[in-house]
Amino acid sequence: MTQIAEQIAKELTVKVSQVSAAIALLDEGSTVPFIARYRKEATQGLDDNHLRHLDQRLNYLRDLEDRRQVILTNIEQQGNLSAELKSQILAADNKTRLEDLYLPYRPKRRTKGQIAIEAGIEPLADKLYQDWQVNPEQAAKDFINADFKDEKAVLDGACYILIERFAEDADLLQKMRRHLLKQAHLTSTLVKGKEKEAAKYRDYFEHSELLRNVPSHRALAMFRGRNEGYLQLNIDVDPGQEDSSYSSAEQLIMEHFNLRLSGQAAAEFLTKVVRWSWKVKLSLSLENELLGQLREQAEVESIKVFSSNLNDLLMASPAGAKTTLGLDPGLRTGCKIAVVDGTGKLLYTTTIFPHAPQNHWDKSVRTLANLCQQYKIELIAIGNGTASRESDKLVAEAIQSLESLKPRKIMVSEAGASVYSASEFAANEFPELDVSLRGAVSIARRLQDPLAELVKIDPKAIGVGQYQHDVSQSLLSKTLDDVIEDCVNAVGVDLNSASVPLLTRVSGLTKTMAQNVVVFRDANGRFNNRKELIKVPRLGPKAFEQAAGFLRIANGDNPLDKSGVHPETYPVVEQITKVLNSELDAVLGNGELLKQLKAPELVTDKFGELTVQDVIKELEKPGRDPRPEFQTATFQEGVNTIADLKVGMILEGVISNVANFGAFVDVGVHQDGLVHISSLTDKFVSDPREVVKAGDIVKVKVVEVDVERKRISLTMRLDDKVSDKPAHKKSKAADAGSQQNKGAKSGGKGGAKQGKGKSHKPKEPANAAMGNAFADAFAKLKK
Repeated sequence: MTQIAEQIAKELTVKVSQVSAAIALLDEGSTVPFIARYRKEATQGLDDNHLRHLDQRLNYLRDLEDRRQVILTNIEQQGNLSAELKSQILAADNKTRLEDLYLPYRPKRRTKGQIAIEAGIEPLADKLYQDWQVNPEQAAKDFINADFKDEKAVLDGACYILIERFAEDADLLQKMRRHLLKQAHLTSTLVKGKEKEAAKYRDYFEHSELLRNVPSHRALAMFRGRNEGYLQLNIDVDPGQEDSSYSSAEQLIMEHFNLRLSGQAAAEFLTKVVRWSWKVKLSLSLENELLGQLREQAEVESIKVFSSNLNDLLMASPAGAKTTLGLDPGLRTGCKIAVVDGTGKLLYTTTIFPHAPQNHWDKSVRTLANLCQQYKIELIAIGNGTASRESDKLVAEAIQSLESLKPRKIMVSEAGASVYSASEFAANEFPELDVSLRGAVSIARRLQDPLAELVKIDPKAIGVGQYQHDVSQSLLSKTLDDVIEDCVNAVGVDLNSASVPLLTRVSGLTKTMAQNVVVFRDANGRFNNRKELIKVPRLGPKAFEQAAGFLRIANGDNPLDKSGVHPETYPVVEQITKVLNSELDAVLGNGELLKQLKAPELVTDKFGELTVQDVIKELEKPGRDPRPEFQTATFQEGVNTIADLKVGMILEGVISNVANFGAFVDVGVHQDGLVHISSLTDKFVSDPREVVKAGDIVKVKVVEVDVERKRISLTMRLDDKVSDKPAHKKSKAADAGSQQNKGAKSGGKGGAKQGKGKSHKPKEPANAAMGNAFADAFAKLKK
C-alpha cells in the first residue's frame, strides 16, 4: 500500500500523506463527493478531480499487485523463479511489462519449439546462436532422429526454438513497442469489391498516418469501418521505404541480440530466424496489441468528451420553480401538452392538432391561451424536435392574444424524453398517462431543473457523446455515473421534493435507501430536520454521514439544514455566532458580518482551518446554487428550416454539443450547424472547451449551407468575410463525418492544421464546409 500511495502521489504531484488519507477514507466507504467536500482536513485539500484519478489508479494498481502475486506463485511452482526474474517482476509498473516477463512461463499449447526441445534439438539451437562459424547443415546431422528425419527438419526445429525465445524476450518487446510508436504508420485500405457499400469511409480507402498521431475520432471511424467489413487496418513499420535487406524491426532484433552477421557459416540460418521472428511472431502480436491500445485510448478520449458535455448539460441553468407548460411538438399525431406547477407536480394534460392534416390552428391557439390564463403559466417549454418551429409560431400567437400575464417561451432539448416516457420510473409515476404525454411532462420539468429531470434518463440516451456505441459500455457507464454523482452533490438536493432517481445519486445513498426515503416521506409528511433521516429504514449512521450535507430542507426547524453546512460542523457555527454575538438568522447571508471572523482563531482539535473556512463561505451564501443564471437564446423570426438560412446571416444559438474538432450550435432549424475549432475565435485553440461549453448562448455567422445534405457551416468570428458559393460535393472534411451515424460525432484535436493524417491519395481542396457532415450525424443522434 505504501508503494501504491507513493506512485499515485507522484502522478498527482501531491504528498504521500494526502493520498494515504484519501485511500483510507475510500476503503472505509466514503464517496468522492463527501471526501472532496467534507474531509479536506484529512486529505489536505484534494479536490474531486484528484480523487477521481486517485480512485481509478488505486483500482488499477491493486489489480496489478494481485496479478503480480499470481505470476510469482506460478513461476515459483514451476521452479523457474530466479532472483533476477523476481526482481524484474517486482519492479514492473504496468500490466504490459508484467505479462511480458511472464510470457515465457505462461502455460500454453504445445508449440513447434517445445516439440523440438523435447526431441533434444535445443543444444543445436544454442550452438548455432553462440557460434556463427558452425555449419548448420553439418551440425544438424548429429541431431537426426525418429521425429526429425533429415537436416532440414532438424534446422527448422532449431529455428522454431530460437524464434520463440526471441519473441518472448521481455526487453526486446519493450524496445520494439517504443520503436513502433515512434515511427510506424497506421494504414487503412479498402476491402476489395466494397467500393459502393463503403462510400461513407472513402477518406480511409487509402489512408496512412503516424500511429502515435491518430486522433480518437479517426481511430474510431476506421475501427468501425473494419468491424463492418469495409476496411483493412495494418501497422506499417517502414512506410514508404524501398526494399532493403532488413526492415528496421529486423535490424532492431539483431542489435538487441548482438547478431553481427556478415557471411559467417550460420549467418543465413540466423537471418532466417530473425526474419521469421518478426514476420511470423512479433509483427502480428504487436500489431494486435498496438491496435488494441489505440482503440482503448480512443475510447477513453471519446468518453472524456461525452462526460464533459454531460457535465455542462446537467449543470445548465435552471429556470426555477415556476408553473410551466411543456409542449412536445408533432405533426400528424398532434402536439402533446402537460402543465406542471413550480414543484414539477402534474396538473393537466391534453393534445392539440394545429398542423396538417387536421390543421386546427385557431382552436389550438385558443386552447393554449386558455391554459395560460387558467393555470397562470409563467414558462412554456417547447421541445426542439419535429414541428418545433411551427409550434413555436403557434405559441407566439397564443401569447400575443393574452392581455396580461404573458408567459415566456423557451425551446428545450427533448433528447432522451422518449426514453424517460417508456422507462419503469415514468410508468410508476404516471401509470394512467399515455407514453407520449409523459414526454411533455419531462420537457416541462427539464426547463425548471435540468439536473433533477435528466438524472431519470440513462445518460447514454441524452446524446452528447461521440461514437458512444463503439466504446466500452461498462467504462462509459461508470464514467457517466461519476459525472452525475459529482453534479448532483455539487448542487445539493431538496429532501422534501427529490425523486428516487435524484436521491439515488446523493453521496452514500443506495437505490433502496432512496426509495425508503420517499416512502417514509409519503407516509409521515415532509422532513423538518436532517436528524429525521435516521428514522428511515436501512439508512444507518454511515449513510447519514455521507449524505446529510448534500440534502437540503427549506423552511425546516434549523436554518442550517437548507445550507451545505454538514451537521457534524454545526458546533463550528455555534462558535461563530458566539464570537459575533449574533443570532443565527442575522449571520446567515451577512457577508459583511462574517468578514470580521478570523478562521485560525476558530480552529479546534476537531475542526481545522480548511473546515472552518468552508463553513464561513457557506454561511455567506447558504444553499447557493453553483449553476449559472438562467438565460435563453432568441431564434430569428422567419428562420425555421435549413432552406431559410442564407450565407452571411448572423444568428443567436445554443451550443448543443462540443467535440474536440469544434462545437455544434442549434440555431432553430432542426439541424445543428458546426463551428469548426478554427472558427471559434481569432486565437489559437487546442481544445474547444477553452472557448465554449454545452448550453452557452452564442452569436454565429452562416458560412455555408448545403440544403440537399442538410449541412451547415458556421463561424463565431463574426468579422470573417464569407462568400455565397455552393458546397463542395466531395469535401474531404465533410465526408469524414459521414461515418459517425450512430450517436457519434468525431473528436479529433485540431482544425485545418491540427491533427491531420497523411493520405496516399491526392488532397482535395479545403472548403468552408469542413465537418458539416458531423452536424448531419448529430441530428440523427438527437432524433
